[in-house]
Amino acid sequence: MEGSTVARLLVRVRQWHRWMAPLVVLPLLVTVSTGVTYRLAKDWGGLSREQVHWLMTIHEGEWLGPVLEPIVVLLNAVGLLWMLATGAWLLLQSFRRQWIASRKEAGG
Repeated sequence: MEGSTVARLLVRVRQWHRWMAPLVVLPLLVTVSTGVTYRLAKDWGGLSREQVHWLMTIHEGEWLGPVLEPIVVLLNAVGLLWMLATGAWLLLQSFRRQWIASRKEAGG
């Protein structure tokens, strides 16, 4: 790709990443916090499965019912994959720019 095309694409991906982050962060925080709390409460807290099942109900989206539960799980997964992929791409582009700049400074 030509330099200006990559630059335009980088700006566009950064905008999409920034736009999606607020939509993805709350469901991911709920999923992570309920999953970790469930596991730690059972393993380290000595609570039974029945005592902390309400956390798994939230974690898995069971409370949304059989129709919405799989949709929310899918959207959560797609959101996470999107943020990981675009974040990694932005990070790699940053490293690439730094590497090119350091080569120019070194006279190469």
